[in-house]
Amino acid sequence: MEVVPLVPPYIESLRPYEAGRTIESVRRQYGLTHIAKLASNENPLGASPKAIAAMTRTLSGLNLYPNGGLDLREVLAREFDLKVENVIAGSGSEGIMSNIIRAFLCDEDEVLTTEAAFIGFQVLARSRGVKYRTVPYDHWHYDLAALAREINANTKIIYLANPNNPTGTIFTRHQFDEFYKHVPERVLIILDEAYFEYAKDNPRYPDSMHYRYDNVITLRTFSKAYGLAGARIGYGFAHEELIRNLLKVKLPFEPSTPAQAAGVAALADKEFLHRTLELNARGLRYLGEGLAEMGLVVVPSEANFIMIALPSEQDAGRIFEELLAQGVVVRPLKAFGLPNAIRISTGTDEDNRRCVEALRRSYAASIGTSPAD
Repeated sequence: MEVVPLVPPYIESLRPYEAGRTIESVRRQYGLTHIAKLASNENPLGASPKAIAAMTRTLSGLNLYPNGGLDLREVLAREFDLKVENVIAGSGSEGIMSNIIRAFLCDEDEVLTTEAAFIGFQVLARSRGVKYRTVPYDHWHYDLAALAREINANTKIIYLANPNNPTGTIFTRHQFDEFYKHVPERVLIILDEAYFEYAKDNPRYPDSMHYRYDNVITLRTFSKAYGLAGARIGYGFAHEELIRNLLKVKLPFEPSTPAQAAGVAALADKEFLHRTLELNARGLRYLGEGLAEMGLVVVPSEANFIMIALPSEQDAGRIFEELLAQGVVVRPLKAFGLPNAIRISTGTDEDNRRCVEALRRSYAASIGTSPAD
């Protein structure tokens, strides 16, 4: 009698998502006082004060079940001139992404995206056991023309992140318009706009709210610009038929009551968002110029992080460890599929300065010079 494995092979072969190093773990390992955590694209200003206050007001009602995100859905519908039936809320945009995988993929379907896509999507898509196909980057950008050529009869989902994580690059309105001409109506496009707020003022950026197509699902989050990564709150926009089916598979009581209240209040905190975007723009300039002066390959970014490409995996690993020893936590990208690259989030002005100085010391040592040379 054939023995059927308890765990499917496509699950057994998966590597779980590994978060970046925590401040406390680095502090314990190296005995340091100040840690600059620039690994996880978090908001260095913290969370929106209005969001924190709104969460606090909900605590006396934690004995009651949440309403499945309905309050937030109604606010988002008004904010973006939609019907509530076009909006879904969940435990971060990844929670909704997981529901998309469950709701729409059948065994014979295929997923199509770029190499080294967002690691969270890679894990979710591969966990379904369907064929996962990719095309290479074109100078660290999505190659939409190549993706269009790879669409076949089994393609069901195309995943596009704009701005992209981990490269920080965007594709333009013109590029997306040309790409969409080649996408059949039966193919679902996930437009992951987790970093939307950082890119929205770029006139070349294709805000997906201008592309309300029946086969496009927009995903956004409160984790980045609004500083609510710990609350796990995200949302999506799509045709009401897609949302109706997503609501069938989502957990009935997500997001939590405090998370939903935080999201509603954060949307109204325009002053906090403005300060966040100003600090990020300053950080991108400072990090970009400082790293480029060292001769490093810096990928231009429209998000809240910068990616650098190093000559080898060994160089990336060594610099990561040397920065850790100096109290600067960055993100090596081997798990994404880019073993020779490192991603650096923007931080406070002080943390950005510490990062550049630490990297200058590490990089200078690797080429046999002193930081002053």
